[in-house]
Amino acid sequence: MPAERVTMRKIKDILRLKWACGLSNRQVAASCGVARSTVAETLYRATAAGLSWPLPAELDDAQLEARLYPAAPPPTSPPRAMPDWATVHQELTRKGVTLALLWQEYQAQHPDGYQYSRFCDLYGAWRATLDRCLRQEHRAGEKRFVDYAGQTVPIHDRRTGELRQAQIFVAVWGASNYTYAEATWTQTLPDWVGAHTRAFAFFGGVPAIIVPDYVVHHIIRVMFPPVICARAR
Repeated sequence: MPAERVTMRKIKDILRLKWACGLSNRQVAASCGVARSTVAETLYRATAAGLSWPLPAELDDAQLEARLYPAAPPPTSPPRAMPDWATVHQELTRKGVTLALLWQEYQAQHPDGYQYSRFCDLYGAWRATLDRCLRQEHRAGEKRFVDYAGQTVPIHDRRTGELRQAQIFVAVWGASNYTYAEATWTQTLPDWVGAHTRAFAFFGGVPAIIVPDYVVHHIIRVMFPPVICARAR
């Protein structure tokens, strides 16, 4: 069922509460007395229309409605297949998966579908409507997240010509994102323990809690700064 159509005044309230006050979609919906799907739909349309807060002073209600709900052009060709953005978003969390790769798969199924640039624009507009409500508080010195990054690095031995793949160990402080990384040949217990020992020495201290996590490499790959220290054993 499509989201309910709301007044321009309520749309302005939704945009203000979301973009100016930083409320979650759930809080905006409760405050405005609308469904969460209506909030998501309104944010999607506003982002796709290139709007931001505050709205331009010269933009009246009629102009705002025209930008959010443009008149459909007369049909000249069959509508293009819309990708499943939730699936696209989920696939992007997998190692080695990119928007270009997902677009190629989409094009293989829908040759008359969107071109790559439009595909990226539509995904960006959809992603901007997500309700990012997960917030973690980290106290200085409390937590250090550790894991192997998932992807390996090729190491070339100049003496023998041998090419080996090194595993990348990463340790990250939760509060500061201060990062240590090093390359080891394996993920076995001796290398795992040794990497921790060298990380302790590099930071000059130990945290209250060490958090090993199989998704840390995704966080590191997307959010954390470049490697501080790397070496091959």
